Amino acid sequence: MKSERFMAGKWRRGIVPALFLVILILFTVKINQTEKIPLVETAGYSFEKGVVTQILEDNIEEDGTRMGQQTIMVRMTTGEKKGQELETTSSAGYLFGAVCTVGMHVIVMQSVSGDTVITTVYAQDRELAVYIFAALYLAALVVIGGVKGLRGALGLVFTFICVILIEIPLLYRGYSPYLVTVVICVVTTLVTMTFIGGATRKTICATLGTTAGVVIASIAARLFGAATGLSGWNVSNIESLLDLWYTGNIQVGELLFSGLLISSLGAVMDVAMSVTSSMQEVLSQRPEITRKELFRSGLRVGRDMMGTDSNTLILAFAGTSISTLLLDYAYDLPYRQIINSNIIGLDIMQGLSGSFGVVLAVPVTVLIASFLLKTKKVPAAEPERKEEEPAALQKEEPAGKDA
Repeated sequence: MKSERFMAGKWRRGIVPALFLVILILFTVKINQTEKIPLVETAGYSFEKGVVTQILEDNIEEDGTRMGQQTIMVRMTTGEKKGQELETTSSAGYLFGAVCTVGMHVIVMQSVSGDTVITTVYAQDRELAVYIFAALYLAALVVIGGVKGLRGALGLVFTFICVILIEIPLLYRGYSPYLVTVVICVVTTLVTMTFIGGATRKTICATLGTTAGVVIASIAARLFGAATGLSGWNVSNIESLLDLWYTGNIQVGELLFSGLLISSLGAVMDVAMSVTSSMQEVLSQRPEITRKELFRSGLRVGRDMMGTDSNTLILAFAGTSISTLLLDYAYDLPYRQIINSNIIGLDIMQGLSGSFGVVLAVPVTVLIASFLLKTKKVPAAEPERKEEEPAALQKEEPAGKDA
């Protein structure tokens, strides 16, 4: 009977995740069935793979620099001309083309019209390297982290799928980037936390704390943007984004805040889960601890994490703008021009707003965990048992001697 009840309970607990997965798959398939408005003409050409077999004419100068373009032979491995060797060119640009060598795998932009074939090297083929490094990272996560590492890897994959296959199509359809991203953050956090810690109160606490942190980060960004006049309309690629706004009514202005939520999610999730786990450990060691004492203990742990996690976000955004800072230094631009530029302002806003989310997520998570983890008082009966044990042993001693 016990085994039957156990299996029935286990079966019922499996219904909810399975139903959620089915609904998520159907929803993902549905929203990706969108007819995109063509922004550029792509008919007539394709990007195919090939291998460089010969360098017909190189473009290296005597001083080692490269000017102009290379003329090479490429054996095509995909597309209409698969198996054929084609003569093509590769420019010396840093954005397009590649410094080709014999045996290099390249991506060829190919246009075929009857017997006429026009080709040029677009870039080095990096697809296999990307997959290998991603696989190595996931393997390291599983080998070092064990079962929890495997669950963390599954959570990471789930988050990536949600962002690419759910959030991006919804944004393209014109839904609010802010609302969509908040929902995506809540769902991915809940699933990731469940993978790592199971369906427990700790998971609920960490999920609520993470949600509060990313929302706080977004509010801080909006306040900063309102005070400084910065928004998604001030990003560097606004000219390209305007095409999306004109053709598809995509809410370009909120994309900046949407990206901020995604950027700060990892750090906020880390601090929320770590604080909740430490509080649960304290509670397991001292079941008689009061909510007030548990709150103070969690806050002490959270304070130690605030500095490192907030620095992580600020340094991450600072690192992305290092090339801009170097150019500003080289051109010896005035301080007032630098501090008031859109690029620097956006980087400062993203770093500080994400750090606001990390810092303020700590007290919110601690407050939630102190109430949800500590749901009922534990009676102080254990000390009394320890005091009664010696008396019981003394009563048994004479019987042992008589025997």
